[in-house]
Amino acid sequence: MVFSSSVSVITPAIRARMPYSWRPGCPVGLGDLRYLTVSYRGFDRAVHRGELVVSAGQTDAVLAAMRSLFYAGFPVRQMRLVDVYHADDNASIAADNTSAFNCREVAGRPGVWSQHSYGVAIDVNPLENPYVAADGTVSPPAGRAYVDRSRQAPGMIHTSDSVVDAFAGSAGSGAATGPRRRTTSTSPPPGADPAGG
Repeated sequence: MVFSSSVSVITPAIRARMPYSWRPGCPVGLGDLRYLTVSYRGFDRAVHRGELVVSAGQTDAVLAAMRSLFYAGFPVRQMRLVDVYHADDNASIAADNTSAFNCREVAGRPGVWSQHSYGVAIDVNPLENPYVAADGTVSPPAGRAYVDRSRQAPGMIHTSDSVVDAFAGSAGSGAATGPRRRTTSTSPPPGADPAGG
């Protein structure tokens, strides 16, 4: 099995598939984003084709990370544009959807753009790698089964595993293993929440 990928500017056809995740007033323009398709290994061990929208400046780093995950055999549940879920982050993570760009504020922090709004964050298997808020709230709720990070289960991210290594091996990147399931490819831009969101 061979990894394959493609990169495109946001064409009118792709823009038409992004009616919810991008709108005028977002902190990045469409010209600053790229549409990627990548091979990934599913939980069924078959090869699937996924799609992500990321910052144009992070294209090479994201492709390198995804290539590393593919060859490491790391499973991904699915990888669809967040617009499939009307850019509803809760719906996307509940479906265990790996996604990147989504022009939205950090939950509970009006006026603070999420790193996803810049296309510099990727939620990888958010069910297996849930967000745990300071008050103990788990998002998505079904992710509670994966809060114990000593657990070893397919799709979970652990310190120094293939996901962390893949993103750390990409220029200027790092991966967070908890409590948030986000992997971040750059330092947060001005106005973005440095903790992720």
